[in-house]
Amino acid sequence: MTKTDKAVMDVLLDRYGRTFASEAGIKLADQPRPLYQLLVLSTLLSARISGDVAVAAARELFAAGYSTPKAMREATWQDRVDALGRGHYRRYDERTATMLGQGAELLLDRWRGDLRRLRDEAGGDPRGIAGLLTEFPGIGSTGADIFLREVQAVWSQVAPHLDKKVLDGAANVGLPRQERSLARLARSGDELARLSAALVRVSRSKRTAEEVKSAAAR
Repeated sequence: MTKTDKAVMDVLLDRYGRTFASEAGIKLADQPRPLYQLLVLSTLLSARISGDVAVAAARELFAAGYSTPKAMREATWQDRVDALGRGHYRRYDERTATMLGQGAELLLDRWRGDLRRLRDEAGGDPRGIAGLLTEFPGIGSTGADIFLREVQAVWSQVAPHLDKKVLDGAANVGLPRQERSLARLARSGDELARLSAALVRVSRSKRTAEEVKSAAAR
């Protein structure tokens, strides 16, 4: 790692290196509940809606007790709509409430509520995992990328997972745009997930990218 790369990394992780899972109050671990919560968050983040609203809606769903597939399935459709509304996730609330119920049903029926079984069915292969994830309503390639970016903190099998948004963000701040070269800058799976989240934020704003580069140059 060059001195410049280290300076940029330090600024990124310090200012923007909070995963979306942690923002949603998810204590990510290789356990069924937090993995399911990450799936819900990935579903919400997949819509054309601000990340802050998606995170707020996830927090409301979990505060209402819908943090397991069983609880989500047993909640009424209106319960889910109301929780999403409290998080201001109103544009897609009705459709998303339906998809969350269907997704919970699928997870319970096919993988007994445990996303580790999905991972094992795919043999730990990231592409296989992504393919299975897209079987959930509301999870397309974007949602699968979101899930894999975050879960690499606890699923070493999928690391490094640095999709186009992450690599675009890296290019914006002068870090390597090649997956392996960029991954080598992180010291752990957790740090790689944090770096990915920071670079996604940077990819969305030229102003943020310039701020990072300016701070790193001081």
